[in-house]
Amino acid sequence: MNSAGTAKREDRRCIIIGGGPAGLTAALELSRMDIPAVVFEADAIVGGIAQTGEYKGYRYDIGGHRFFTKVDMVQKIWEEILGDDLVLRSRLSRIYYNDKFFDYPLRPMNALMGLGLVEATRILLSYVKARIFPSREERNFEQWVSNRFGWRLYEIFFKTYTEKVWGMPCTEIGADWAAQRIKNMDLLKAVKHALFGEGARNKGEVVTTLIDEFHYPRLGPGMMWDRCREILARKGYETIMETRVVRLRHDDHRILTAVVRGPDGVEREEAGSHFLSSMPMRTLLHALDPSPPPAVLACADKLKYRDFITVMLIIDDPDLFPDNWIYIHSPEVKLGRIQNFKNWSPDMVPDPARSALGLEYFVQEGDGLWTSSDADLIALGARELAQLDLVPREKVLDGCVVRMPKAYPVYDQEYKQTIGALRDYLTRFPNLQLMGRNGQHRYNNQDHSMVTAVYAARNIGGADLDVWDVNVEEEYHEEVRDQDKRYGDRAVPQPLSRRD
Repeated sequence: MNSAGTAKREDRRCIIIGGGPAGLTAALELSRMDIPAVVFEADAIVGGIAQTGEYKGYRYDIGGHRFFTKVDMVQKIWEEILGDDLVLRSRLSRIYYNDKFFDYPLRPMNALMGLGLVEATRILLSYVKARIFPSREERNFEQWVSNRFGWRLYEIFFKTYTEKVWGMPCTEIGADWAAQRIKNMDLLKAVKHALFGEGARNKGEVVTTLIDEFHYPRLGPGMMWDRCREILARKGYETIMETRVVRLRHDDHRILTAVVRGPDGVEREEAGSHFLSSMPMRTLLHALDPSPPPAVLACADKLKYRDFITVMLIIDDPDLFPDNWIYIHSPEVKLGRIQNFKNWSPDMVPDPARSALGLEYFVQEGDGLWTSSDADLIALGARELAQLDLVPREKVLDGCVVRMPKAYPVYDQEYKQTIGALRDYLTRFPNLQLMGRNGQHRYNNQDHSMVTAVYAARNIGGADLDVWDVNVEEEYHEEVRDQDKRYGDRAVPQPLSRRD
């Protein structure tokens, strides 16, 4: 390449904020167009919430990540990078309640038989009552679900887990979220599935919640992003770890430089022609220098998040239960979900005589659980496993804790107005694009984050793609069919107190 060509290439240097699925996918796409870029990641591990942690040789996933997508482009990227290390796994997930396991998704016959004759009778009578005398008002989650399944089934299989995840009573969650999240989960379909064994496919349609198999990296989802980082490094695209973007200097029309702070605390400026951000949108707005008007910052501060803790425990038992993950509906414990990493991939556990579990707690940053010591959280996990009669306390050998802030963007009644106002303000910076879950404050999947990154990168290469149009569908695709190629937002509940 001649000197003029080299200068032109370097003039398009891209600064990528965040080394998660969005940031690394963007860098990969830019590398294919020979557009220079550098990735800055604040953590010591790439992958964001899709990272894989490691403790004494035991690997653990932050939340459990099935590699299942309807987007051919994303599937090809996974296969291209992982090859034979993208393994096919059998799926089993169940609900644990009252010392018993129940199929998930719910199958009426399994649920009724598991609960016993007396409880089954109560459920059936409650269901009949709801059908004959439904609540005339369906303003909240509780009313919506009870009208369709009866109060008793709602109380057992919906109420406790929903309140654990979102940290609010079901009576304060809008009915519209229930309609989006559970709308296709009807008793007739469940009975049909249970009695006739139709599996995941019906007349060419694939139902995502009923799939029996999914792909998974042999050493966890972080394997995908570690390998992606290695591929980028071989191409000359650097991922600089433990380096946080603290300010974005601008002239009110374009972003000029990123001020980054490394592990030594020293700040330096990085110039770029384009900036791709997957950092939390609220943080981004506060990082702009000069600062946006107070009204814009106040708008950014309305964005809220639900945070997440994983307690990884090493268990002295080779075979605990067959599930990949279990939903804990028992109200007497704080535990929300359990990942059995050995059943995701045996290579996650170095000792075949032992198992490793990920205990998931849904929290708010700064609350009692979040600020508890690691030792106390490990003790809590061991105690609750014993309380649920899943694992005796003496079999818990060791463990570690990971706190993941801003894991779940929260939508409230002001969400669309807030995001709209922030997007309007950010349009003044044509060389800044937002991508990924936290970058766009959207509760989407890993594959959707990757699509936003590909779109953003292609725009730098000369395309005219709407990064915000990736997730235009407001429904949560609890059931996604082959012929439906739209990208859907995963709905999150809206508190009634913020909607009225």
